[in-house]
Amino acid sequence: MIGAITTPPLPGWIGAAPAETLEDAAFRSGAALAHLHLVARQGAVPQKLWRDRLALAAAEVCMGFAGRREGASALRDALHLTRPGDDPGPAGKVLRQWSQAVARPISVAGLAKALDGAAPERIALCLDAVGPTPVDRAALVIEAVLTDSPREETGALILADAVLAKSLGQDHVLPLLSLALKTRDMRLRGDDLRLACHRSVLAGARQALPLAADLACRAVRLRAVAPKLRAKGAARAVELFLSQDALAPSALDFMSDRAARRLCDRLVDLGTLRELTGRDTFRLYGL
Repeated sequence: MIGAITTPPLPGWIGAAPAETLEDAAFRSGAALAHLHLVARQGAVPQKLWRDRLALAAAEVCMGFAGRREGASALRDALHLTRPGDDPGPAGKVLRQWSQAVARPISVAGLAKALDGAAPERIALCLDAVGPTPVDRAALVIEAVLTDSPREETGALILADAVLAKSLGQDHVLPLLSLALKTRDMRLRGDDLRLACHRSVLAGARQALPLAADLACRAVRLRAVAPKLRAKGAARAVELFLSQDALAPSALDFMSDRAARRLCDRLVDLGTLRELTGRDTFRLYGL
């Protein structure tokens, strides 16, 4: 099934040794981005799901900036097991911001909604950032946002990845730069921050590319069993699982609760879905 993606893995030479200089780091990050662009165009990769799963990883990084230790499981619970209208807490809010940011085409209005009403004028300025490379533009955005609002790491990284994606001609935010920056990196400025960002792009590509290959294989298996499912609404449910990191059976609100739970468990038995919590109740499912 790996053959579903025809683009080979990231060439080893790109990350064979640490990038010591800004010029070397920029060259390597550019090569990684060019390779990633090929994968992003592969039809076998479930693009929405890929972005949403990377959004989960980015949210986990952002929780670390706040000194919190919520991992993927706690983040999923905070977002998906909170009733509509209830406060999902800090973890749920951060994951919701990332999930909303990657779900919509890049725009001032869409990012303003994801960032809880951030000033549209400021978002527009960020999206129009200029610099010698896409990564340099993203670094300038991080510096500008954190200079004015030092505790807005999540907003800074969402905007930086939006600028990076826009500069590469992509329509949606693909969390990448945000996957590997450290707390100490966020305090850097100027060329030091640019160097950290180029290195982070390379590290982020190393996470994103294997994930794309894995999800492509899982998507092939899920699509293969979809025609055999008899439950009413099963085809619609399959498309949801191909677009979101995790779902509770209750999210399949076009089915009865019992039918939704039975469908999820059936797909787990068929080896096409995973139960993500390890619990007997309040379960979440995903590829």
